[in-house]
Amino acid sequence: MNQPSPTAPRYARITGTGSYLPPRRLSNADMTALLAERGVETSDEWIVERTGIRARHFAAAGVCSSDLAVHACRHALEAAGRSADDVDLIIVATSTPDMVFPSTACFLQHKLGISGCPAFDLQAVCAGFVYALTVADAMVRAGSARCALVVGAEVFSRILDFNDRGTCVLFGDGAGAVVLEASDEPGIVATDLHADGRHSGILCVPGTVSGGQVLGDPLLKMDGQAVFKLAVGVLESAARAVLEKSGRSEADIDWLIPHQANIRIMQGTARKLKLPLERVVVTVHEHGNTSAASVPLALDAAVRAGRVKKGETLLLEGVGGGFTWGAVLVDF
Repeated sequence: MNQPSPTAPRYARITGTGSYLPPRRLSNADMTALLAERGVETSDEWIVERTGIRARHFAAAGVCSSDLAVHACRHALEAAGRSADDVDLIIVATSTPDMVFPSTACFLQHKLGISGCPAFDLQAVCAGFVYALTVADAMVRAGSARCALVVGAEVFSRILDFNDRGTCVLFGDGAGAVVLEASDEPGIVATDLHADGRHSGILCVPGTVSGGQVLGDPLLKMDGQAVFKLAVGVLESAARAVLEKSGRSEADIDWLIPHQANIRIMQGTARKLKLPLERVVVTVHEHGNTSAASVPLALDAAVRAGRVKKGETLLLEGVGGGFTWGAVLVDF
């Protein structure tokens, strides 16, 4: 494993991206049939009109977040021209960890065949990847790491209430990762993170484990209208904050890569930033809301499709339960 340099680098750059979706794909027609068995009515038209989602992927029984993450990490390392032995920091953003402890990051580290480097989880729900990227950027700039894996990985299918069509059709499983390396060239330009616990009740899983039993409700609950109203406003403010910190404007953004929660939220954010929809990376139709995995999934999809290119400026944004939100401006 490479040792961090005693001299702190000036910048941290994304040098590779990777993602992974589990093989089981459920179209809206599949979900409609699944819910009909429970007496819950929905339809492809109802889902698409409200969310833009056409399919999602569910992990097989026994497959954990770290299992999805290891695939995404291997793809990212390959894209960066690095091996697992080069990694000296692992941060996994997840709300669906393999266990209460150890961390999913420690399981991932073992599955990558390495040991010794710091590895920990970060919990900020759908804003988790933006939070994790910000933390990794600070650690690289401080000289604590030179080659980091920053990962978002989720198995949200395990915490869905399939009697609630307003939530269960929205979410899916997946993982996305980036390799973040020390560099003399600008990469992560500016970051902006926030949280407001007053809004914790509008998106939460109000259950916990105590004495060997689950206390409360271990399934996801969401007030969709409240989330929508809050999300668009805070995403705009975070975007403007990173632009101000970097001395740039909306015109400098080549691509907006937002959290893939709902097409309406993404469209609303783009309008407020006066960005044409052609400059917004949208993948929610194929995998639904994968929480902390959605931003790196969308980034990797755009990179591999040849849409996002080296030298372009990206605005990454996430908003999730907590309430948490943030943005990262990236020179890719």
